[in-house]
Amino acid sequence: MLIVHKYGGTSVGSLERIENVASRVAKAKKEGNDIVVVVSAMSGETNKLIEFAKHFSDNPSKREMDMLLSSGERVTAALLAIALKEMGVDAIAMSGRQAGIKTDNFHTYARIESIDPTAMRNEIDKGRVVIVAGFQGINEDGEVTTLGRGGSDLSAVAIAGALKADACEIYSDVDGIYTTDPRIEPKAKKMDFISYEEMLELASLGAKVLQNRSVELAKKLKVKIVAKSSFSNEEGTVIGEESGNMEAVLVSGIALDRNQARVSLKDVSDRPGIAAEIFTKLADEQINVDMIIQNASSEGLTSLGFTVAQSELSKAQKIIENFDHDIGGKSFDSDICKVSIVGVGMKSHSGVAATAFSALAKENINIEMISTSEIKVSMIIAEKYAELAVRTLHSVYKLDA
Repeated sequence: MLIVHKYGGTSVGSLERIENVASRVAKAKKEGNDIVVVVSAMSGETNKLIEFAKHFSDNPSKREMDMLLSSGERVTAALLAIALKEMGVDAIAMSGRQAGIKTDNFHTYARIESIDPTAMRNEIDKGRVVIVAGFQGINEDGEVTTLGRGGSDLSAVAIAGALKADACEIYSDVDGIYTTDPRIEPKAKKMDFISYEEMLELASLGAKVLQNRSVELAKKLKVKIVAKSSFSNEEGTVIGEESGNMEAVLVSGIALDRNQARVSLKDVSDRPGIAAEIFTKLADEQINVDMIIQNASSEGLTSLGFTVAQSELSKAQKIIENFDHDIGGKSFDSDICKVSIVGVGMKSHSGVAATAFSALAKENINIEMISTSEIKVSMIIAEKYAELAVRTLHSVYKLDA
């Protein structure tokens, strides 16, 4: 079998942990598998490099930042190769460029356009473990680019697709995907399997185990992902294609996102194009709007509410101030959160959302905004009720059973 391993920053956070990873990789290799390893920088290393850059400039060149930040993963790759060779396992470290990863031209947030696996395949055929520095590639001009936060997951999935690997095992400090955050609900259960669609929703709604771009790519390339811990031998959670019998399970997981803020606009001029003007200005500043609610017009005025990330609230506030002549009143609230239920079974069962609304009502939790899709219901509530809401929903859908 050809298996791609990916190890996150915590898994390679010290020399001892790199040695632990080397032992795990050596074991998999000696069991007869071909192994390609994708590594992140050691935990804290990327932040340290960013601080170094900020010492000289508040707005450093994105090109130079890519040169700087891509070094962290190359350090880890080289150290792991050295450790493996000392264990008697032939290994070779490669940068993103050497591994054939081509990206577009957007520095610090590039997208992978293609991978030429020839160099990796040649080394695999020689019996070597190939270790690739994640999070990076090169553009058409030969410039180093990076893929944004969590980009090593993306590197691993893309490489697994290019090599037609049997599986892509993503190792972190958690042993799989849980029905909700075990730190909030101790009764949370680890799932054996979850569909790409459900994992995409959970990742985008606040679950931090996998980066959502990597799950999206895995779905596109049909790469089987296994989320596992580098600190245990537990089986982990498989992320793959949805099967018919999954619809028997109404809800698979509960997600919580505390990084939410609400903008409420009252007495907005109900003229054609006003919403387009507001949201275009927000988009121009790279502010991602999540939920949107607009009330019916009355006497030429309407109300508009939407949510943004807390970290972007101050920017959004400045933009809204420029619309004073069109807006009668405005308020900004960062003491909110988003709690969501996710499950492919929602497509074929009625009353799933009503169960959530009733359960929260019994706990006197007011729902301020609602957003739905085929397999998701998201609700904005007061932040002080976040953990109570998660535990309530986890219980009402019997996810602890």
